[in-house]
Amino acid sequence: MKKNLIILMIDGGRLDRVKNSSFFNQIKEKSTFLSQPITYGPHTIASMHAVFSGSYGNRTGTNSYWSTYDFKSNKFKTISEYLHESEYYTCADTVSKLTIPKQGLDELNIHDEVNDNLILRHKDFLKIMKEKNKNGKPFFLYLQYSNIHTGIMEQVLKKYNNFSEEFFNNKKENEIRYDKLFFNAEDYVNNILNEINELELNNQSIILIMSDHGISTGEKIGERAYGAFCYDYTLRTFAYFIGNDFPIKEIDQQVRTIDFMPTILEILNIPLSEEFEKIDGVSLLPLIQGKIVSEKMAFSETGNPLKERSPPKNPNVKSIRTSKWKLILNQFNDTREFYDLKNDPEEKNNLSGKGLEKEDFFWDELKKHL
Repeated sequence: MKKNLIILMIDGGRLDRVKNSSFFNQIKEKSTFLSQPITYGPHTIASMHAVFSGSYGNRTGTNSYWSTYDFKSNKFKTISEYLHESEYYTCADTVSKLTIPKQGLDELNIHDEVNDNLILRHKDFLKIMKEKNKNGKPFFLYLQYSNIHTGIMEQVLKKYNNFSEEFFNNKKENEIRYDKLFFNAEDYVNNILNEINELELNNQSIILIMSDHGISTGEKIGERAYGAFCYDYTLRTFAYFIGNDFPIKEIDQQVRTIDFMPTILEILNIPLSEEFEKIDGVSLLPLIQGKIVSEKMAFSETGNPLKERSPPKNPNVKSIRTSKWKLILNQFNDTREFYDLKNDPEEKNNLSGKGLEKEDFFWDELKKHL
Protein backbone atom coordinates (compact mmCIF):
# COMPACT_ATOMS: atom_id res chain seq x y z
CA MET A 1 0.00 0.00 0.00
CA LYS A 2 1.08 3.58 -0.64
CA LYS A 3 2.73 5.46 2.22
CA ASN A 4 0.45 7.65 4.34
CA LEU A 5 1.36 11.27 5.00
CA ILE A 6 0.93 12.79 8.46
CA ILE A 7 1.84 16.45 9.04
CA LEU A 8 1.97 17.78 12.59
CA MET A 9 2.16 21.56 12.29
CA ILE A 10 3.25 23.30 15.49
CA ASP A 11 1.87 26.79 14.99
CA GLY A 12 4.35 29.34 16.32
CA GLY A 13 7.09 26.86 17.19
CA ARG A 14 10.49 28.52 17.60
CA LEU A 15 13.66 26.95 16.22
CA ASP A 16 15.78 27.86 19.24
CA ARG A 17 13.39 26.01 21.54
CA VAL A 18 13.42 22.73 19.60
CA LYS A 19 17.22 22.86 19.36
CA ASN A 20 17.45 23.20 23.15
CA SER A 21 14.70 20.69 23.90
CA SER A 22 15.72 17.26 25.23
CA PHE A 23 12.42 15.88 23.89
CA PHE A 24 12.91 17.21 20.36
CA ASN A 25 16.54 16.10 20.44
CA GLN A 26 15.20 12.57 20.95
CA ILE A 27 13.10 13.01 17.81
CA LYS A 28 16.21 14.28 16.03
CA GLU A 29 17.89 10.94 16.78
CA LYS A 30 15.33 9.11 14.62
CA SER A 31 14.68 11.59 11.82
CA THR A 32 16.08 13.84 9.15
CA PHE A 33 16.18 17.18 10.96
CA LEU A 34 16.15 20.36 8.89
CA SER A 35 17.47 23.16 11.07
CA GLN A 36 17.23 26.03 8.61
CA PRO A 37 13.95 26.01 6.66
CA ILE A 38 12.80 29.54 5.80
CA THR A 39 9.09 30.28 5.71
CA TYR A 40 7.55 32.37 2.96
CA GLY A 41 5.28 34.28 5.35
CA PRO A 42 5.70 34.79 9.11
CA HIS A 43 1.99 34.13 9.65
CA THR A 44 -0.02 30.96 9.15
CA ILE A 45 -2.20 31.82 6.15
CA ALA A 46 0.55 32.85 3.74
CA SER A 47 2.99 30.32 5.16
CA MET A 48 0.79 27.25 4.84
CA HIS A 49 -0.68 28.14 1.45
CA ALA A 50 2.93 28.30 0.24
CA VAL A 51 3.69 24.91 1.82
CA PHE A 52 0.62 23.25 0.31
CA SER A 53 1.26 24.70 -3.16
CA GLY A 54 5.07 24.60 -3.17
CA SER A 55 5.01 28.20 -4.39
CA TYR A 56 5.35 31.76 -3.11
CA GLY A 57 2.18 33.67 -2.37
CA ASN A 58 3.10 36.58 -4.62
CA ARG A 59 2.41 34.12 -7.45
CA THR A 60 -0.44 32.04 -5.99
CA GLY A 61 -2.41 35.09 -4.80
CA THR A 62 -2.34 34.21 -1.10
CA ASN A 63 0.25 36.64 0.22
CA SER A 64 -1.47 38.19 3.25
CA TYR A 65 -3.91 37.62 6.11
CA TRP A 66 -6.73 38.67 3.80
CA SER A 67 -6.04 36.66 0.65
CA THR A 68 -7.12 33.07 1.32
CA TYR A 69 -9.87 33.35 -1.27
CA ASP A 70 -7.46 34.87 -3.80
CA PHE A 71 -5.59 31.57 -4.12
CA LYS A 72 -5.28 30.81 -7.85
CA SER A 73 -6.52 27.24 -7.75
CA ASN A 74 -6.74 27.11 -11.53
CA LYS A 75 -2.98 27.73 -11.79
CA PHE A 76 -1.52 26.07 -8.70
CA LYS A 77 -2.21 22.53 -7.59
CA THR A 78 -2.01 21.66 -3.89
CA ILE A 79 -0.45 18.62 -2.26
CA SER A 80 -3.97 17.66 -1.13
CA GLU A 81 -5.11 17.57 -4.75
CA TYR A 82 -2.16 15.47 -5.85
CA LEU A 83 -2.81 12.96 -3.09
CA HIS A 84 -6.59 12.93 -3.55
CA GLU A 85 -6.11 12.17 -7.24
CA SER A 86 -3.76 9.36 -6.19
CA GLU A 87 -6.65 7.80 -4.24
CA TYR A 88 -5.66 9.09 -0.81
CA TYR A 89 -8.26 10.04 1.78
CA THR A 90 -7.35 13.64 2.60
CA CYS A 91 -8.26 15.14 5.97
CA ALA A 92 -7.23 18.25 7.89
CA ASP A 93 -7.98 19.70 11.32
CA THR A 94 -7.13 23.39 11.67
CA VAL A 95 -8.02 26.41 13.74
CA SER A 96 -9.75 28.20 10.85
CA LYS A 97 -11.00 27.49 7.33
CA LEU A 98 -8.69 30.29 6.17
CA THR A 99 -5.36 28.75 7.14
CA ILE A 100 -4.88 26.20 4.34
CA PRO A 101 -6.24 25.75 0.81
CA LYS A 102 -9.36 23.57 0.76
CA GLN A 103 -8.75 22.16 -2.72
CA GLY A 104 -8.35 18.39 -2.69
CA LEU A 105 -9.49 17.84 0.91
CA ASP A 106 -12.17 15.24 1.63
CA GLU A 107 -12.53 16.76 5.10
CA LEU A 108 -11.66 20.22 6.38
CA ASN A 109 -12.36 20.19 10.12
CA ILE A 110 -12.19 23.25 12.37
CA HIS A 111 -11.36 22.93 16.05
CA ASP A 112 -12.17 25.25 18.93
CA GLU A 113 -8.71 26.50 19.87
CA VAL A 114 -9.80 27.55 23.36
CA ASN A 115 -11.93 24.60 24.46
CA ASP A 116 -10.91 21.52 22.48
CA ASN A 117 -8.37 19.06 23.87
CA LEU A 118 -6.17 18.67 20.81
CA ILE A 119 -4.39 15.58 22.10
CA LEU A 120 -7.64 13.63 22.47
CA ARG A 121 -9.15 15.14 19.31
CA HIS A 122 -6.15 14.34 17.12
CA LYS A 123 -5.79 10.84 18.55
CA ASP A 124 -9.36 10.25 17.41
CA PHE A 125 -8.49 11.43 13.89
CA LEU A 126 -5.59 8.98 13.82
CA LYS A 127 -7.88 6.12 14.82
CA ILE A 128 -10.28 7.06 12.03
CA MET A 129 -7.40 7.12 9.54
CA LYS A 130 -6.28 3.69 10.79
CA GLU A 131 -9.67 2.34 9.76
CA LYS A 132 -9.15 3.83 6.30
CA ASN A 133 -5.88 1.90 6.12
CA LYS A 134 -7.61 -1.34 7.10
CA ASN A 135 -9.82 -0.89 4.06
CA GLY A 136 -6.78 -0.48 1.84
CA LYS A 137 -6.97 3.32 1.62
CA PRO A 138 -3.86 5.48 2.17
CA PHE A 139 -4.44 8.82 3.85
CA PHE A 140 -3.11 12.32 4.21
CA LEU A 141 -3.75 13.81 7.67
CA TYR A 142 -2.84 17.41 8.46
CA LEU A 143 -3.07 18.36 12.14
CA GLN A 144 -2.50 21.92 13.33
CA TYR A 145 -1.42 22.29 16.95
CA SER A 146 -2.71 25.80 17.62
CA ASN A 147 -2.29 26.15 21.38
CA ILE A 148 0.93 28.20 21.28
CA HIS A 149 -0.88 30.65 19.02
CA THR A 150 -3.91 30.57 21.33
CA GLY A 151 -1.82 31.35 24.39
CA ILE A 152 -0.07 34.22 22.64
CA MET A 153 -3.41 35.55 21.41
CA GLU A 154 -4.91 35.53 24.92
CA GLN A 155 -1.84 36.64 26.87
CA VAL A 156 -0.07 38.97 24.41
CA LEU A 157 -2.11 40.04 21.39
CA LYS A 158 -5.17 41.01 23.43
CA LYS A 159 -3.10 42.71 26.14
CA TYR A 160 -0.37 44.63 24.30
CA ASN A 161 0.20 46.46 21.03
CA ASN A 162 3.34 46.33 18.89
CA PHE A 163 4.87 49.24 20.79
CA SER A 164 3.87 48.45 24.40
CA GLU A 165 6.78 49.28 26.69
CA GLU A 166 5.48 46.86 29.30
CA PHE A 167 5.95 43.98 26.86
CA PHE A 168 9.32 44.92 25.38
CA ASN A 169 10.83 45.85 28.75
CA ASN A 170 10.07 42.40 30.19
CA LYS A 171 11.78 39.98 27.83
CA LYS A 172 12.44 37.45 30.60
CA GLU A 173 8.75 37.31 31.42
CA ASN A 174 7.95 36.92 27.72
CA GLU A 175 10.36 34.00 27.45
CA ILE A 176 8.87 32.26 30.48
CA ARG A 177 5.39 32.70 29.01
CA TYR A 178 6.47 31.24 25.70
CA ASP A 179 8.35 28.35 27.30
CA LYS A 180 5.23 27.23 29.17
CA LEU A 181 3.31 27.15 25.90
CA PHE A 182 6.15 25.33 24.17
CA PHE A 183 6.28 22.70 26.92
CA ASN A 184 2.63 21.90 26.22
CA ALA A 185 3.52 21.51 22.53
CA GLU A 186 6.17 18.95 23.50
CA ASP A 187 3.54 17.01 25.43
CA TYR A 188 1.20 17.13 22.43
CA VAL A 189 3.82 15.83 19.97
CA ASN A 190 4.85 13.10 22.40
CA ASN A 191 1.26 11.89 22.77
CA ILE A 192 0.54 11.99 19.04
CA LEU A 193 3.73 10.14 18.11
CA ASN A 194 2.96 7.49 20.74
CA GLU A 195 -0.52 7.08 19.27
CA ILE A 196 0.94 6.74 15.77
CA ASN A 197 3.21 3.97 17.06
CA GLU A 198 0.45 2.21 19.00
CA LEU A 199 -1.72 2.19 15.88
CA GLU A 200 1.25 0.79 13.95
CA LEU A 201 1.11 3.62 11.45
CA ASN A 202 4.77 4.59 11.86
CA ASN A 203 6.23 2.06 9.43
CA GLN A 204 3.79 2.86 6.64
CA SER A 205 3.76 6.66 6.92
CA ILE A 206 5.81 9.73 6.17
CA ILE A 207 5.63 11.93 9.25
CA LEU A 208 6.52 15.60 9.02
CA ILE A 209 6.74 17.69 12.19
CA MET A 210 7.12 21.34 11.26
CA SER A 211 6.48 24.95 12.26
CA ASP A 212 4.81 27.59 10.12
CA HIS A 213 6.72 30.51 11.71
CA GLY A 214 8.32 31.60 14.95
CA ILE A 215 7.07 34.05 17.58
CA SER A 216 8.71 37.11 19.11
CA THR A 217 9.63 37.20 22.77
CA GLY A 218 10.47 40.90 22.50
CA GLU A 219 13.47 40.92 20.16
CA LYS A 220 12.41 43.94 18.07
CA ILE A 221 10.15 46.82 19.09
CA GLY A 222 7.27 46.91 16.64
CA GLU A 223 6.51 43.16 16.67
CA ARG A 224 5.05 41.66 19.82
CA ALA A 225 4.26 38.31 18.20
CA TYR A 226 4.69 37.69 14.45
CA GLY A 227 3.67 38.91 11.01
CA ALA A 228 5.10 42.44 11.18
CA PHE A 229 8.78 41.93 10.30
CA CYS A 230 11.03 39.57 8.34
CA TYR A 231 13.60 38.82 11.03
CA ASP A 232 14.94 35.34 11.63
CA TYR A 233 13.16 34.69 14.94
CA THR A 234 9.97 34.32 12.90
CA LEU A 235 11.32 33.32 9.46
CA ARG A 236 13.59 30.44 10.52
CA THR A 237 11.57 27.34 11.30
CA PHE A 238 12.26 23.62 11.72
CA ALA A 239 11.22 20.31 10.22
CA TYR A 240 11.61 16.66 11.20
CA PHE A 241 10.99 14.04 8.51
CA ILE A 242 10.36 10.64 10.09
CA GLY A 243 9.98 7.40 8.19
CA ASN A 244 11.80 4.58 6.44
CA ASP A 245 12.74 6.89 3.57
CA PHE A 246 14.74 9.26 5.77
CA PRO A 247 18.24 8.78 7.18
CA ILE A 248 19.11 9.94 10.68
CA LYS A 249 20.93 13.21 10.09
CA GLU A 250 20.78 16.97 10.51
CA ILE A 251 20.77 19.21 7.47
CA ASP A 252 21.79 22.74 8.43
CA GLN A 253 21.87 24.07 4.87
CA GLN A 254 19.20 26.69 4.14
CA VAL A 255 16.06 25.28 2.51
CA ARG A 256 12.58 26.75 2.00
CA THR A 257 9.30 25.43 3.37
CA ILE A 258 8.03 25.58 -0.23
CA ASP A 259 10.44 22.69 -0.87
CA PHE A 260 8.51 20.27 1.37
CA MET A 261 5.69 19.59 -1.11
CA PRO A 262 7.87 18.53 -4.08
CA THR A 263 10.03 16.47 -1.71
CA ILE A 264 7.06 14.47 -0.46
CA LEU A 265 5.65 14.01 -3.95
CA GLU A 266 8.97 12.68 -5.25
CA ILE A 267 9.20 10.17 -2.39
CA LEU A 268 5.65 9.02 -3.18
CA ASN A 269 6.47 8.82 -6.91
CA ILE A 270 3.77 11.35 -7.79
CA PRO A 271 4.89 13.54 -10.73
CA LEU A 272 4.20 17.25 -10.88
CA SER A 273 1.50 18.21 -13.34
CA GLU A 274 2.54 20.14 -16.43
CA GLU A 275 -0.99 21.55 -16.73
CA PHE A 276 -0.36 23.96 -13.84
CA GLU A 277 2.19 26.73 -13.23
CA LYS A 278 5.72 25.63 -12.46
CA ILE A 279 6.24 25.64 -8.70
CA ASP A 280 8.93 27.62 -6.85
CA GLY A 281 9.98 24.79 -4.57
CA VAL A 282 12.41 22.00 -5.42
CA SER A 283 12.68 18.48 -4.04
CA LEU A 284 15.06 18.09 -1.12
CA LEU A 285 15.44 14.36 -1.69
CA PRO A 286 18.93 14.67 -3.28
CA LEU A 287 20.05 16.76 -0.29
CA ILE A 288 18.52 14.24 2.12
CA GLN A 289 20.35 11.45 0.30
CA GLY A 290 23.67 13.19 0.88
CA LYS A 291 24.25 14.74 -2.52
CA ILE A 292 25.79 18.19 -2.87
CA VAL A 293 23.01 20.61 -3.78
CA SER A 294 23.44 24.34 -4.23
CA GLU A 295 21.63 26.54 -1.74
CA LYS A 296 18.55 28.32 -3.08
CA MET A 297 17.75 31.91 -2.07
CA ALA A 298 14.65 32.27 0.11
CA PHE A 299 12.06 34.97 -0.48
CA SER A 300 9.70 36.07 2.31
CA GLU A 301 7.18 38.86 2.78
CA THR A 302 4.61 40.14 5.24
CA GLY A 303 2.45 43.15 6.05
CA ASN A 304 3.56 45.47 8.86
CA PRO A 305 0.48 47.07 10.45
CA LEU A 306 2.62 49.80 12.08
CA LYS A 307 0.22 51.48 14.53
CA GLU A 308 -2.97 50.19 12.90
CA ARG A 309 -5.00 47.45 14.57
CA SER A 310 -5.10 45.24 11.48
CA PRO A 311 -2.37 44.26 8.99
CA PRO A 312 -2.51 45.81 5.51
CA LYS A 313 -4.18 44.10 2.58
CA ASN A 314 -0.86 43.77 0.71
CA PRO A 315 2.66 42.93 1.96
CA ASN A 316 4.90 45.90 2.68
CA VAL A 317 7.99 44.13 4.09
CA LYS A 318 10.01 41.81 1.85
CA SER A 319 13.26 39.93 2.22
CA ILE A 320 15.67 37.79 0.25
CA ARG A 321 18.05 35.53 2.13
CA THR A 322 20.87 33.01 2.04
CA SER A 323 22.31 31.29 5.09
CA LYS A 324 24.92 34.08 5.31
CA TRP A 325 23.23 37.30 4.19
CA LYS A 326 19.78 38.88 4.21
CA LEU A 327 18.31 41.98 2.55
CA ILE A 328 15.05 43.43 3.87
CA LEU A 329 12.99 46.04 2.03
CA ASN A 330 10.57 48.06 4.15
CA GLN A 331 8.20 49.43 1.56
CA PHE A 332 6.13 51.28 4.16
CA ASN A 333 8.97 53.80 4.62
CA ASP A 334 11.22 52.95 1.63
CA THR A 335 14.19 51.76 3.69
CA ARG A 336 16.50 48.79 3.42
CA GLU A 337 18.28 46.58 5.93
CA PHE A 338 21.22 44.33 5.10
CA TYR A 339 22.58 41.81 7.58
CA ASP A 340 25.64 39.59 7.84
CA LEU A 341 23.82 36.60 9.36
CA LYS A 342 26.99 34.60 9.98
CA ASN A 343 28.53 37.24 12.25
CA ASP A 344 25.34 39.00 13.33
CA PRO A 345 22.63 36.31 13.73
CA GLU A 346 20.44 38.57 15.87
CA GLU A 347 20.33 41.15 13.06
CA LYS A 348 21.43 44.12 15.14
CA ASN A 349 23.91 45.80 12.78
CA ASN A 350 22.26 47.14 9.63
CA LEU A 351 24.90 47.27 6.88
CA SER A 352 22.66 48.75 4.22
CA GLY A 353 24.22 51.73 2.46
CA LYS A 354 27.73 50.84 3.66
CA GLY A 355 28.96 50.21 0.12
CA LEU A 356 28.96 46.40 0.18
CA GLU A 357 28.78 44.94 -3.32
CA LYS A 358 26.79 42.00 -1.94
CA GLU A 359 23.90 44.33 -1.18
CA ASP A 360 23.59 45.25 -4.86
CA PHE A 361 23.48 41.57 -5.78
CA PHE A 362 20.77 40.84 -3.20
CA TRP A 363 18.81 43.89 -4.31
CA ASP A 364 18.81 42.62 -7.89
CA GLU A 365 17.59 39.22 -6.67
CA LEU A 366 14.85 40.74 -4.52
CA LYS A 367 13.59 42.87 -7.41
CA LYS A 368 12.76 39.66 -9.27
CA HIS A 369 10.00 39.09 -6.70
CA LEU A 370 8.61 42.63 -6.61
